[in-house]
Amino acid sequence: MTFDYIVSNPPFKLDFSDDRNKLDTKQNNDRFFAGIPKIKKKDKAKMEIYLLFIQHIMFCLSATGKAAVVVPTGFITAQSGIEKKIRERLVEYKMLRGVVSMPSNIFATTGTNVSVLFLDKANTKGDIVLMDASKLGTTVKEGKNQKTLLSLEEEDLIVKTFNNHKAVEDFTVVVSYEQMKEKKYSFSAGQYFDVKITYTAITSEEFMEKMNGYKEKLDKMFENSKELEKKIGQQLDRLNYE
Repeated sequence: MTFDYIVSNPPFKLDFSDDRNKLDTKQNNDRFFAGIPKIKKKDKAKMEIYLLFIQHIMFCLSATGKAAVVVPTGFITAQSGIEKKIRERLVEYKMLRGVVSMPSNIFATTGTNVSVLFLDKANTKGDIVLMDASKLGTTVKEGKNQKTLLSLEEEDLIVKTFNNHKAVEDFTVVVSYEQMKEKKYSFSAGQYFDVKITYTAITSEEFMEKMNGYKEKLDKMFENSKELEKKIGQQLDRLNYE
C-alpha cells in the first residue's frame, strides 16, 4: 500500500534484535535500501529503530506523497552510516520539502534534541526550507524534568515562515538540491547561514590600550594559576597513607 500523507513520531531506540534478521532479506532490499541497524552487543535497547521507520515511510509514499517525521537532530548531520545514506536518497530522489530543528527538551520525556523532516515527492524543483528554531521557546519544569514550551506566536512564526518559503537571517534558509549536495547532504540550517564579520576602525592608540588590557588580564590569570598550583602541592604534601 502507498499513502498520500504520513505523520510519524517513531521510537528512536528499541530492542528489535529478535526480528532484526527477519527484516534483512532480499524482499526488503528496496524498502530498507540504506541498511538495517546492527544488534548492539552491550545494549540491545539502543538499536536505532527510527532509521527503519524513515525508510519504511519513504517506501510507502505515493507518487505525490507527503510526510512529517520526528528524528533525533543528530540524524541531520551524521557523516556516515545509514543516516547519511537516507539523506543522500532524499536529495538524489528529490523528495525533501524541509527540516525544522526544534528547541532542546521539547519533549519532557527525553533530553534528545529533535528535528522534523518534511518529505514531499512532488517537490522536484527544490526550494527546501531549513529552519533553526532551537532558540525559541521558554523552559519550564514538568515534574522532575525540564521542558521547553513554544508560545502560540512562536508556533505561528514557524508555520508561516516555513509555508511561505521565507529566508530569515539566522533562522531559515531556502536551498536547492544542488546546494545540499555541495554541503555533503547536510540538513542543518546553520551549515548554510552566511558568516558575517564586522570590522570596527580604531586608532593605533586604542589598539595598544586594548592589547595592554588583555595582557594585564592574562598576567593575572597566570599569577592565579601559579598560586593555585602552590596550594594544590601543599595539600598533596599533607596527605598520609593510613
